[in-house]
Amino acid sequence: MRVKNETRTSRFDWLMMAVLSLLIALVAVEASASSKVLTPEERLSLNGHRQRRWEANSADILKRISNLRGEAGIVVEDLETGWTFIHNEDQPFPAASLVKIPILVTCFKAVEEGRLDLSEKHVLRREDRVGGSGILRRMRNGRSFTYSQLIDYMVTESDNIACNILIDRLGFDYINQVFEELGLEKTRLNRKMIDFAARDQGIENYTTAAEMTGLLDRIYHHRCFNAEISERCLAVLKRQKINDRLPRYLPKEVTVAHKTGLEKEVCHDAGIVFTPSGDYIITVLVHTWIGPGSAKIFIGRLSSYFYEIFKT
Repeated sequence: MRVKNETRTSRFDWLMMAVLSLLIALVAVEASASSKVLTPEERLSLNGHRQRRWEANSADILKRISNLRGEAGIVVEDLETGWTFIHNEDQPFPAASLVKIPILVTCFKAVEEGRLDLSEKHVLRREDRVGGSGILRRMRNGRSFTYSQLIDYMVTESDNIACNILIDRLGFDYINQVFEELGLEKTRLNRKMIDFAARDQGIENYTTAAEMTGLLDRIYHHRCFNAEISERCLAVLKRQKINDRLPRYLPKEVTVAHKTGLEKEVCHDAGIVFTPSGDYIITVLVHTWIGPGSAKIFIGRLSSYFYEIFKT
């Protein structure tokens, strides 16, 4: 009986080893496939393929843009091949909450320089309160939040109170100085969120599709000052909860690290889309007079169109 048991055990061990070896092989193949680096020839071929698809459908996409009752600034950048589509890329638009992307970078730069402690707490006050998006407007005065939480709320919830608290903490001069260090020439922070009195006086925050795309490119390639700051920014952008524009018509499993913007007559979204066929940046800035609903659909359909190009 003992011999039979040993034989049984030996067979079981052999079977488990075989299964384990197969699993290791499958993981290795998957890792190899996901980390595959294109050769110059493959990159050229892929670039050519996507360029041909764009040319074949250019009339349709240009018609979509021309049918928009307003203006659009658009940049789409293939992060694998470098292929880029541009339309009004350098035209300044009111930034709305899209300016929170470079403010996000500024916050983590301040942390690195010792200007900001993520564990430090801010006690919510009556004078902090403004309208618009966010969750802090539903919180009672006297509650405390760490600056780490405020940074997250500013982006993932597009929280205007959190953003204004961070602007007060860091100051306009420092924030705009970091913007300049990032190479942002047309992106400026001139007023706080929901400061309509300042806006009515012509004081506005501006940005362009080209500069938002360039900033996302730096974050993606770990060149936003350094890899740690870039990774921190990317992690926050991936937690975005407002998904009614770029991700609107994309498959739910597609990851989009992005930030929206919405204010009077402007509707934006800018982000990095991660796909098995390669990652890309898409930035769409819209200035329209027909309300945000149509602009959101326009951005969503444009995003879906380019996703179809990039997924093959």
